[in-house]
Amino acid sequence: MDEGSRNRSTGYDEDVVAWATEQARLIRARAFDRLDIEHIADEIEDVGRSERRELASRMAVLLVHLIKWQFQPARRGASGRATITHQRQRIALALDETPSLKVALREPRWLQAAWLDSLGQAARETRRSAARFPDNCPWTTEQILDADFWPSAQTGPETLNDA
Repeated sequence: MDEGSRNRSTGYDEDVVAWATEQARLIRARAFDRLDIEHIADEIEDVGRSERRELASRMAVLLVHLIKWQFQPARRGASGRATITHQRQRIALALDETPSLKVALREPRWLQAAWLDSLGQAARETRRSAARFPDNCPWTTEQILDADFWPSAQTGPETLNDA
């Protein structure tokens, strides 16, 4: 890299990847007076939001499959079991790597949001109205993440085996 390109600043809005590389180089060079502090702060905050979004996404996928497990017992199979197991493992890994995410799991609103996200997908996959499912998550966070927890079959008119 020539000296001219080393000294030229890449704008955050021009190329975020080049900007990030440049900011890392400036930090390592201890050129703190040349850092784009506001955008660095934004990016650091976004890392946390991204981790929370990833956790919420994995939880919604897990909930979709737990819903299907409970409400479509005749359609249970290895694929559904594998998806539930995989999502539980990935969530456990995320919580081990980023323990502060456990705070989200204790927030009833967070679990309710994940539940609501899962209902639309479960309705599409079962070809049933989301209104056929409970308004609130019927399981605790501990149950959802417990490798030994498998919802029992829903019996009666709410069983969705005829889909």
